[in-house]
Amino acid sequence: MGVLDRLILRDEQWERMSPHIIGDERTRGSSGRDNRMFVEAVLWIVRTGSPWRDLPEVFGEWNSVFRRFSRWSHKGIWWRLFAALSDDPDFEYLIVDSTIIRAHQHAAGAKKGPEDQALGRSRGGLSTKIHMAVRGLGCPVRFALTAGQKGDAPQADALIEGLPAQVVMADAAYDSDRLRNAIADKGAVAVIPNNPSRAQKYPLDKHLYAQRHLIECCFAKLKQFRRVATRFEKTARNYLAVVTIAATVLWIR
Repeated sequence: MGVLDRLILRDEQWERMSPHIIGDERTRGSSGRDNRMFVEAVLWIVRTGSPWRDLPEVFGEWNSVFRRFSRWSHKGIWWRLFAALSDDPDFEYLIVDSTIIRAHQHAAGAKKGPEDQALGRSRGGLSTKIHMAVRGLGCPVRFALTAGQKGDAPQADALIEGLPAQVVMADAAYDSDRLRNAIADKGAVAVIPNNPSRAQKYPLDKHLYAQRHLIECCFAKLKQFRRVATRFEKTARNYLAVVTIAATVLWIR
């Protein structure tokens, strides 16, 4: 079985993506010749976790593919593609959580320093944390990166800001008066277990809270893409693009 026998995108999936891709015959002055093969090349890297230099020749020159991937990251094209395809209005539930990603040693050494690149150091080594909000059916709708040692609760406000929801769920690490007030201001119900140190206890709907497993399932699906499960990118911008690409695939499956 060759590389071309294991491409990710089906024809109907590409038909959904292609109107949002730049550099085709509809865009004057662009140089993209085979956009589908370029996207498949990036997906091959994201899925396998292989170094860019190991990109099979059938996809083209590895350095050209990498530079185009990086340009799209810089211009926010991957995020615009995700935003265009993640258009389901089902926001009955909004679930917030984070996961720690171990970073390969090659992820260190970016020019601006580790803190600027969402790269932290702990006893386990270098790490990055993905903070994410998913909708009620378990698909990601918003995510952000921080260094691995950063706390969860301070990132929650930005994750839920502007997103409609009837219920917002999170684990006890997010239990703070500030977040509960922000959720109430949205007209939503907070389903968050009480932190053991909290003096004023809030009731918890355990039936609703059982749905929080959906975000754990979402993280598990994202980590099937090996370049998400381990960070190899030196810059936070490019690693966020990798996460965005994997999240886009979840939406069009």
